Amino acid sequence: MAGQAAPAAAGKMAALVAWIDARFPMTKMWNEHAAQYYAPKNFNVWYYFGSLALFVLALQIVTGIFLTMSYKPSAADAFGSVEYIMRDVEWGWLIRYLHSTGASAFFIVVYLHMFRGLLYGSHRRPRELLWIFGVLIYLALMAEAFFGYLLPWGNMSYWGAQVIVSLFGSFPVIGDALVEWIRGDYFISDITLNRFFALHVVALPLVLIFLVVAHLLALHEVGSNNPDGIEIKKVKGPDGHPADGIPFHPYYTVKDVFGLGVFLVLFAAVVFFAPELGGLFLEAPNFEPANPLLTPEHIAPVWYFTPYYAMLRAVPAFAGTQVWGVLVMFAAILLLFFLPWLDRAPVKSIRYRGPVYKVALMLFAATFIMLGYCGLKPAVEPFKTMSVIGTIYYFVFFLAMPWYSRIDSHKPEPARVTK
Repeated sequence: MAGQAAPAAAGKMAALVAWIDARFPMTKMWNEHAAQYYAPKNFNVWYYFGSLALFVLALQIVTGIFLTMSYKPSAADAFGSVEYIMRDVEWGWLIRYLHSTGASAFFIVVYLHMFRGLLYGSHRRPRELLWIFGVLIYLALMAEAFFGYLLPWGNMSYWGAQVIVSLFGSFPVIGDALVEWIRGDYFISDITLNRFFALHVVALPLVLIFLVVAHLLALHEVGSNNPDGIEIKKVKGPDGHPADGIPFHPYYTVKDVFGLGVFLVLFAAVVFFAPELGGLFLEAPNFEPANPLLTPEHIAPVWYFTPYYAMLRAVPAFAGTQVWGVLVMFAAILLLFFLPWLDRAPVKSIRYRGPVYKVALMLFAATFIMLGYCGLKPAVEPFKTMSVIGTIYYFVFFLAMPWYSRIDSHKPEPARVTK
């Protein structure tokens, strides 16, 4: 009887799949983007972070939905509703810590994902649009994090939002009107909280999902890059598939599940034992309600914004305005869009690049971390000087790239991928 039941169940499942496929391209999409999508067979540990970013996005959406069930977006009730979630909602403390830790985890995996692109030339032809979609995701993620930062209505959230929004007032002519338009009032108030809540839970998640889908479609159209930086589509086997490729499923789905397991161990360790992580993920003043009359001793944004905050402070104010610092901060982000055309090296991967690019990239990574550290500290020496040096090198790395990437020595790329 059991032997007869299994084929019958399989037949019913096949019939159901056929019924769906006649009305929706489910199997076709699965084959195109997983089972029959051929990825290079030499992926290494750097290729975990794309799938991890997708997982964290899903985690943030799910935990965010549960948080909105008990959160009240009003200046009078926001802080109290967060305390209610933490103390009275069943498993509310876990959902809140998953969401707050997930925000930092999202930036960690995205920064590592972008660094991998710089390592192996994932921004180079034919992946320029793929890189641009990635930078747009990064911008949308920064906006999403900023709008969500105000929602707990803690004292650091309030004053951090006050400082960041006020920066737009440095623009001549339109500055004051722009600040008022962003806040919806003459100061950070209930209406500001409401509009930030709407943007955080509805508008920007939709933008993020659209951009992630576009990013994945662009990736599967041109194919994945690999540590050798060569195109596997150029050499195909007798079956018409890339000779140096393997199906994404099951080979890389299994690999990604293993990477996810390692990530979850580290993630759970932070969530259960150090959700504040010494004030990096959750600042101490944010456990106090917003108070317009009590400024925190040191106002600094969350760690993932601090490199750009350090660049902002590295530019001195002229004629009482910080507009040049704001422009430098925005320019530092906009430069990323032009990276595919700034890099003129004849090879993509760092494996075959010369010592100039290798040293420049390692110094860039160290500089970015240094800027992040300086942004967490007060604007005093030696952090001011370190911020100036770091800002100069950040721009030199990109603006001088057309020159040093072209004259740098390189090794010949292999015809086929290596291990």
